[in-house]
Amino acid sequence: MDCRLGCGACCIAPSISSSIPGMENGKPAGVRCIQLNDDNLCKLFGKPERPKVCHAFKACPDVCGKTNQQALDNITELERIT
Repeated sequence: MDCRLGCGACCIAPSISSSIPGMENGKPAGVRCIQLNDDNLCKLFGKPERPKVCHAFKACPDVCGKTNQQALDNITELERIT
């Protein structure tokens, strides 16, 4: 599965403990990443400063569902139970 352009759920729902440019202490769950642009696209995509955890995330139907809202709901729930 390819990421749905403009979804951004993986950049909003989960907490990220590693440093992100502009968010040196990472980001809490439910907080929009500062590197997510107005179109919900990552400004660091393809750049070496993109966190490894972000690079490692791979879209899949079980996590991303069929809509952006399902992805946000699923990732929020995964964050809650972990």
